Amino acid sequence: MDLGIRGKRAVVCASSKGLGLGCAEALAQAGVDLIMNARGADALDAAAAHIRTTYDVSVTTVAADVTSEDGRAALLDVALAEGKHVDILVNNAGGPPPGLWSDWDREDFIKALDANMLAPIALIKALVPAMMDRGWGRVVNITSQSVKAPIPVLGLSNAARTGLTGYVAGTARQVASSGVTINNLLPGIHATDRAVSLDTTVAERDGISIEEAGKQRAAGIPAGRYGTRDEFGATCAFMCSQYAGYMVGQNILLDGGATNATI
Repeated sequence: MDLGIRGKRAVVCASSKGLGLGCAEALAQAGVDLIMNARGADALDAAAAHIRTTYDVSVTTVAADVTSEDGRAALLDVALAEGKHVDILVNNAGGPPPGLWSDWDREDFIKALDANMLAPIALIKALVPAMMDRGWGRVVNITSQSVKAPIPVLGLSNAARTGLTGYVAGTARQVASSGVTINNLLPGIHATDRAVSLDTTVAERDGISIEEAGKQRAAGIPAGRYGTRDEFGATCAFMCSQYAGYMVGQNILLDGGATNATI
């Protein structure tokens, strides 16, 4: 399917690996030029080189921590250099560490909010007005299934990502008439470094191997497996496509059926 976005420019945050890389690859396959961001320059450059060679699109890299003001400024300086514009924004950042509710203090919550709520809001505010002026734009925020069904050990993530969801719910409806859509993509467990981290936590807690922890967690997913970055990326690319103009302020679950809910 031609997604109708060939020649568009996208900023994809945290895209050197994992779900962000899946989104970057799927957009590149659709003919989208990329500004890829991640903290680690080596992994980022390697991912960008692969995408350039495979999909023949323009790829610019910005090694910076997008959860910081300086990092966002560096990313925007490159993305908007020489009068260029951004058509698509994919917000993404690693989640805060798991833990127990009684372990977290104010500073822990501030860090989580900065990374998983306030950083994406800052990029939305920086890039969406120009999208509105041009009459077309797409924003996809990678959040978590936990905004639909909270995960007890991920209380910091539950709080910050749900805050972003509330912000998007109102904002998306205010900008939709200008041809800009803002939606959230909610991953369940996917085969990424984040899954390894959470499997490790389970393994240490229960005194089992990481492999066994993964099997136990996968057994609780109706699909019987972890998701892949390729299928996640394809969903993201569709949400950025010409066909998603009537999708406004939605929370799209991609969790293999793990969230047991009707609506």
